[in-house]
Amino acid sequence: MRLESIGEGTATISMPYDDRLVGDPATFLVGSTIGLTFVEYLRSVSLGGLLAVLVILPLLPRLMPEVWRARVALAPAAAPPSVTRRGFVILALSALAGMVVLFLFGEELPSRVGPPAVAIIGATLALLVIYGARVEPVDNVLRDVDWKTLVFLAAIFVLVQAFTKTGLLQGLSLYLYEWFGARFTLVALLLLFGIGMLSSLLANIPVVAASLVMTKGYLVAAEAVPEIALGAGFTDWPAAALPVFIAMMFGATLGGNATLVGASANIVSVGICATHGERVTFARFMRYGVPITLVQLALGAVYVLALVALSA
Repeated sequence: MRLESIGEGTATISMPYDDRLVGDPATFLVGSTIGLTFVEYLRSVSLGGLLAVLVILPLLPRLMPEVWRARVALAPAAAPPSVTRRGFVILALSALAGMVVLFLFGEELPSRVGPPAVAIIGATLALLVIYGARVEPVDNVLRDVDWKTLVFLAAIFVLVQAFTKTGLLQGLSLYLYEWFGARFTLVALLLLFGIGMLSSLLANIPVVAASLVMTKGYLVAAEAVPEIALGAGFTDWPAAALPVFIAMMFGATLGGNATLVGASANIVSVGICATHGERVTFARFMRYGVPITLVQLALGAVYVLALVALSA
């Protein structure tokens, strides 16, 4: 089936493949899959993300009243420390600037340097700067890496890959179409809340990777796109499919705020608290995370409905 045969007047998203969505791994995965450019992402998704952050502010007085009402006397401002290694600072900032430039424009180079390669290049340059400036032994830097979090994420990715190989995700795609047909708005809301719940129990990055397989399979089953869309590099997605992908992304990223294991940032933050003598248990994290996540998911649903209305 060719894309033109889907229906008369069907608008499509036809954009060059662009890997410049580097703010979060989940957004990078979704954006690179549907060919969403950096500017298109800002225009279609960023407002929803900003609102999801701002909605936390009115919740803080109720969730953390003792912290909200606390009054602490600030210590006198200390004089800023002077820079003793100007050469090291210049080299470090140059490495950072080079990495940012490659993130933004690497795909436009003849060699097409993608974000994974840019991350490796940036880490290598940083280690070279540290080694050349003799700031700290490289062994100490490698020892400070949070290997436990990396192993945890790798294990979750292995689990997701197992689901993919067994055909479970493809089966769920067919069930979605069997139950809900081509009602994209209903499926988008279902994915938002369903994947949001799943992401609260699993790290959101592998959840996004698995959800992409399921979402693309559903759109193929609904005959919104040809079967070639299951492969890499396909960008001719119907405009009606964009809210489905955005809802799936909102569910995976916002749902990760609910529990301690929902996102790698949560695990890292709790580890930092532990090093400062403040132990954050799973239940204590949920006491704040679950209410915030529910409100954010509800706001995400309103935003997706607004996108559907605007694209109609």
